[in-house]
Amino acid sequence: MSIYNVLIKSSLLYGSETWRLTENNKRRVEGTEMDALRRSSRISRKERIRNVTIRQEIGVEETIVKEIEQNQLTWYDHVQRMAERRLLKIALKWMPKQNRARGRPKKNWMEVIRKAINERNLNEGQWEDRKQLSLGVGQRRKMY
Repeated sequence: MSIYNVLIKSSLLYGSETWRLTENNKRRVEGTEMDALRRSSRISRKERIRNVTIRQEIGVEETIVKEIEQNQLTWYDHVQRMAERRLLKIALKWMPKQNRARGRPKKNWMEVIRKAINERNLNEGQWEDRKQLSLGVGQRRKMY
């Protein structure tokens, strides 16, 4: 597990705070994670063992998508506490003034964040109280 945490998981999560997490991206990341877990436990797909069973045997409770969402919320919390004149905060609030193409608009990063905030029953004004926010978002990464 330490090799998985240090090499595989850290590589998969690199820069995940700023990803626009679509369903296609979720499937790909989860598939890569399960491939790494299967290979590390030397279980072939031909054995037809379910992913949930492998996770229970290894001791991994949450999927990597949940950790990506926690990282994104932690990053959003960090940016919200910045001064208003900082470039990151200005870029986060910026909306382009172009005409969109036909069809349904693609989900942007803020829509994914708002969905994660609603799932965890967090409020917009909780950025100043870091202890209460960490209960909803999750603690920082533990040392491996």
